[in-house]
Amino acid sequence: MIREKRWFPILYMFLVTFFFSTLIIGFSRFTGQRVEANRQLAFESAVLSVLPDWSLRPASRSEIHRLFHERIRPPDSATAGAYTMLQNGEILAYILPVSGQGFWAPIHGVIGLQPDGRTVTGIAFYEQNETPGLGAEIAKESFRQQFSGLRIAEEGPPLRIKRPDAALEKNEVHAVTGATQTSTRLEKIINAALAQWRQQKSGAAAEKQDETR
Repeated sequence: MIREKRWFPILYMFLVTFFFSTLIIGFSRFTGQRVEANRQLAFESAVLSVLPDWSLRPASRSEIHRLFHERIRPPDSATAGAYTMLQNGEILAYILPVSGQGFWAPIHGVIGLQPDGRTVTGIAFYEQNETPGLGAEIAKESFRQQFSGLRIAEEGPPLRIKRPDAALEKNEVHAVTGATQTSTRLEKIINAALAQWRQQKSGAAAEKQDETR
């Protein structure tokens, strides 16, 4: 009988391993596509949530995807890496991606800015894994709503996140209570993105002026 052959156990293990490996790889590819699709949807939802137009608050997944592609334009050299919301060819808002290392894991989000490039319309996070009840509070509306209307400083750090009981200036918000490390790292993430964006945007504007001369 075949089962009594010496090579049968080896063949059997090979076939079993091949079968389950194929199954796992197929499942991984399927779920990987779903994960990426959900991540993209979370990003699109975050972008729409920081826009100054409060009528753009879609309720369904299909509405989020449709509005994002109808109203949002991808980054180009002129916007220095920022997405834009346009109306009749005019920029109504910039949406700047911000990302970096948080206390426990990377933090990914977006910050909205009015056309002046200095007034914040909102901030949202579509990926973060900070401590629940502490650092993860940065994703809560109570923390994020502090950013609406902030004025980016012309000199020094664009924005500051200060201790919960501190007096605030026009470019400052209160940190999350008990989450000093997350708040500190988030401040660095935001300021690094804003500083780089302003520098690149100024460079793009200067190049455009040179071309028109």
